Amino acid sequence: MTTAKVWFITGASRGLGRAFTEAALAAGDRVVAAARNIAPLDDLVAEYPDHLAPLVLDVSDRLAVFDGVERAVAAFGRLDVVVNNAGGLLYGMVEEATEEQIRAHLDVNFFGAVWVVQAVLPHLRAQGSGRILQITSMGSSGGMASVGFYGAGKVALDSLSEALAMEVERFGVQVVIVEMGGYSTGLFTAGTTATEPLPHYETLRAELAEMWGDESGPDPSNAAPVIMELAALPNPPRRLIVGSQSYDQVLEIDRARAELYREWEQLSRKAAG
Repeated sequence: MTTAKVWFITGASRGLGRAFTEAALAAGDRVVAAARNIAPLDDLVAEYPDHLAPLVLDVSDRLAVFDGVERAVAAFGRLDVVVNNAGGLLYGMVEEATEEQIRAHLDVNFFGAVWVVQAVLPHLRAQGSGRILQITSMGSSGGMASVGFYGAGKVALDSLSEALAMEVERFGVQVVIVEMGGYSTGLFTAGTTATEPLPHYETLRAELAEMWGDESGPDPSNAAPVIMELAALPNPPRRLIVGSQSYDQVLEIDRARAELYREWEQLSRKAAG
């Protein structure tokens, strides 16, 4: 008999977070669903009144995160799966972004995840178990014009998660870096902050728009079964690419990077070390 799990999911009101919440509830698990705006969760609260605890939370507020995690544990007694999913998109060229925009973006996409990890770890360590799913991006394998700060935040979270996994595995806590592909999450609409465009980048913007096209990507519900399996595996992988097309793209990026290293191997080896 499978034991029901308790989930803590950030960014749970829309997109991937909503899809993960729905899948966990459908499986009979209990969920603390955290978001800045929990109104979109009203229908799920009505359907699962005993299994869903909505939590108003801005992950960029460290004190609020610690308080929210304490309330989450009080609601269901424990935490088994923590999903660091909350995030947004800062769209624009590096030169265009203001200091306020950059800091606000990383406060959510990077530091928000750090605060959640710091808040949940004492509970997971005391239990001697728990799983942290760090939602990064297949884009964290390399930067892309106009979404450089989004990629930077995901790369930072990716690297930090590698270190975190080494630090906490001895306590029975497992960390999985989930490299998400492109899904129709509303990231480019409701979740986007745009810079003030400079005319110097008009041509590049047009090229990027043509390259990306109008496809919004598959529904987030397509990714939910993978997340459910990651939560259930006794020995999950340290990292996983989610999405068939994304898998191919990441392997191609890695192949091109390896070729570049080999092309310049002679120059690299001129230096000692």
